[in-house]
Amino acid sequence: MTGASSGIGMELARELARRGAKLILTARRRDGLEAFAAEQAGQGTEIRIVVDDLCDRQAPGRIYAATEGAGIVVDILVNNAGLGRYGEFIKNPIDQELDQVRVNCEAVVHLSRLFLPRMVERRRGWMLVTASTASFQPIPYLSTYAATKVFDRYFAQAVAEEVARFGVKVTALCPGTTESEFFEVAHATAFRSGAQATAEVARMGIEALEWGRRTILPKAGSRIRAFAMRFVPVRLVTWYVDRKGRPKE
Repeated sequence: MTGASSGIGMELARELARRGAKLILTARRRDGLEAFAAEQAGQGTEIRIVVDDLCDRQAPGRIYAATEGAGIVVDILVNNAGLGRYGEFIKNPIDQELDQVRVNCEAVVHLSRLFLPRMVERRRGWMLVTASTASFQPIPYLSTYAATKVFDRYFAQAVAEEVARFGVKVTALCPGTTESEFFEVAHATAFRSGAQATAEVARMGIEALEWGRRTILPKAGSRIRAFAMRFVPVRLVTWYVDRKGRPKE
């Protein structure tokens, strides 16, 4: 599981542990991983950690080499790591914009390509991709983030169809605002309202994966808005979000 040191990733790990899964957790922050590993080990969960940074293009290969490549069977792949950055696209640092694409898209594709073939060979496996309700409309001032989440959702849905006949299930989890550090890290607190508990999001995400649902929006309001976006002109959506979310001078 990527992005497991905090937020939804940590709660997804807890939910899997409750169901008896052995955990392999990866993130760039060693302290968060080690603290969580100690907590779970104290509860009898078999767990190992792999510290790496998915901003580095070589990280997926190292993660694979330390797990499946070392003979450790991975039945469930959770592509949860994600980056966001609030602000005007033309003013945000280019490295931060490109890192979002690298972590949210490139790393998801790379890890999936490494781990899914083994699942197909075994005729058994599950992959969860954390997308977002941001994937249902363009969002000014989170422009790159929202676009990467469209990629994640469509990628998961397409691959789900490809591997279904081999007994492998793929789910796109599309949480809305949650009780996590994402909005602080992304400097996007202007968009934080009506936050949903991360534990609830994680539970619903793992249940959807277990049942073989291709897409899950945990929050009822998010499901309504996602449906409504089919009928609302995109220009109206971007105009409204611009008025609500424009950075103050």
